[in-house]
Amino acid sequence: MAALGQALSPDVLQAVRALYDAEQRQLAEAVPVAAADLAYGPDARHRLDIYGGAAHELRPVLVFVHGGGFLKGDKGGVDNWQNANVGRMAAALGFVGVVINYRLAPDHGWPAGAEDVAAVVAWLRENAAQHGGDAARIVLLGTSAGAVHVAGYLKAAGDKAPGAIRGAVLLSGLYGTTPLDERDVLYYGDPALYAARMPREAVVATTLPLLIACAEFDPPRFQREFLDLLRDRLALHGTMPRGVILSGHNHYSMAMHLGTADRRLADEIGAFVRECCA
Repeated sequence: MAALGQALSPDVLQAVRALYDAEQRQLAEAVPVAAADLAYGPDARHRLDIYGGAAHELRPVLVFVHGGGFLKGDKGGVDNWQNANVGRMAAALGFVGVVINYRLAPDHGWPAGAEDVAAVVAWLRENAAQHGGDAARIVLLGTSAGAVHVAGYLKAAGDKAPGAIRGAVLLSGLYGTTPLDERDVLYYGDPALYAARMPREAVVATTLPLLIACAEFDPPRFQREFLDLLRDRLALHGTMPRGVILSGHNHYSMAMHLGTADRRLADEIGAFVRECCA
């Protein structure tokens, strides 16, 4: 992983995927999807898959929102383990795992991602019990652009968020302390509106439990956002949120390794969800 460095590119993505392919295919065989392509809204991208459930007791629900730079990404499935592995990991930890698709830029700009996360939460509040999930114990988990959408949900929901979810896990996200990247204009629109549209203040202020993480080999911008968020939370609340700097990983492997023998982050997430949902 150190040899791959901090770059974001299709070649690095494929190299990381190859590192975990064998283990993730084994996990896919061991944890099949329980329900696939359920509609949570009217758009063709409003689909989710469920892993685990069907227990005697309703279980906490861990919702995964994939990355992809606002422009791409998929929840995966039978033939594509990427992103689906996070739902399988959740099931292996004893939760109900939910992996979603959401609308993508440039066809759907800000705040479509946060709106879709809100739609998933609303759908689960109505339907989770049918799949073994406890609608009163929902935790959101996002990586990269997905972390931004989870944070955007916290901004949009405001004081209502603690009544709808129990906590949020943010992996390698961008919350608004660093300048806008030109590529992200396709999602955010007019650069003059960037500061007002970013979720930083809401993530700093929320009283919901948070687990915030970045990778040793994340690009510097993502590391700066992580450190600034910890600093600002400390200044406002007098304590930092639960946090992880994951050694030996890069931006892509943060989510792609979940479910493998490297259990450090998975165990941290599992402990966080249990604590939130106790």
